[in-house]
Amino acid sequence: MPAASRPDDEEAARMVSISDVARHAGVSPTTVSHTLSGKRKVSETVREKVRRAMAELDYVPTRAAQSLALGKTSVLAVVVPDIAIEYFAELAKGIESVAMERGYNMLLATTGFDSGRESRYLEMIASRAVDGIIYASGAVLGAKARAALNGRLPVILVDEEIEGIVDLPTIVSDNEAGGRIVAEHLLSLGHRSVLEIQGAPVHAPVTSVLRSTGFASAWEPAGGRVFTTSGDYSVESGPPAVDGFADAFAAGEITAVFAHNDLMALGAIEGLRAQGFGVPRDVSVVGFDDVSISRHSSPPLTTVRQDTHELGTLAARTLLHALETGEQLVPGRIAIPVELIVRASTGEVRR
Repeated sequence: MPAASRPDDEEAARMVSISDVARHAGVSPTTVSHTLSGKRKVSETVREKVRRAMAELDYVPTRAAQSLALGKTSVLAVVVPDIAIEYFAELAKGIESVAMERGYNMLLATTGFDSGRESRYLEMIASRAVDGIIYASGAVLGAKARAALNGRLPVILVDEEIEGIVDLPTIVSDNEAGGRIVAEHLLSLGHRSVLEIQGAPVHAPVTSVLRSTGFASAWEPAGGRVFTTSGDYSVESGPPAVDGFADAFAAGEITAVFAHNDLMALGAIEGLRAQGFGVPRDVSVVGFDDVSISRHSSPPLTTVRQDTHELGTLAARTLLHALETGEQLVPGRIAIPVELIVRASTGEVRR
């Protein structure tokens, strides 16, 4: 039966390469690439030869062949510290939603807050396996990672500013404004002494500094006192952060906690309860991010809402615009507004 040989024919068709098409058409592989990409002028006669050869050989361009011909992969690399953290998961979803709409795929790399692992990912990505990088910092960058970010690929920083890198576009939340509105909220409730749980230096130092700066801009003029400690942005780091301040809480020397993310704030509530303090009866607690669990905690958490999805979509749109138009990315900083969400974890100071 004639159909018996069809599997072999199909296998042969799948194995046809640009070189095969070029030989069949009597042109060079470069000419076939130019015909596929449309980047260089090819005469209509030659174009018709290539098209006829492709049809006769049942040639279908693979993604690899298209990438070679077009000089692009239609893949964006997204580097985040930990996809298990809801904040970064939402950021990645925002990027992916725009990428898929525009015909791009997304390569997701998670660094686990490990600078060595981060450097290896960036070096691999910078080898031109992708068209561009959207990078959410999670660790202090070494020399190799900085060199990869300053290479030939278009790069956008999102969520975090990186000290020493000023020539890349950066899209962040308005962290300084976020810190300020936390201070204004606590001051309105009569608080004048706070424990601030900052990020440890290895975890997003610029973000943490800006939140502290914004907080201090409203807190210090009102005569407020600040005690500081640090955590690693996990729930588990919250209880140890408050453990050493039990006497100050008991004496009313500290009446509020401002944690630089929701997870540390929720851990702080856990630690305060373990010490016998009620929230907000004895101590008010404020977080930052507005992850979903903060709405369902007990009590629901007062926090600063970041529009994480917007951060991701804006980063993706900005990068794809540059890739699709050939325009250079413009260095600069875009700050997305934040909003205070008041819930039951904050209350007036007991006098």
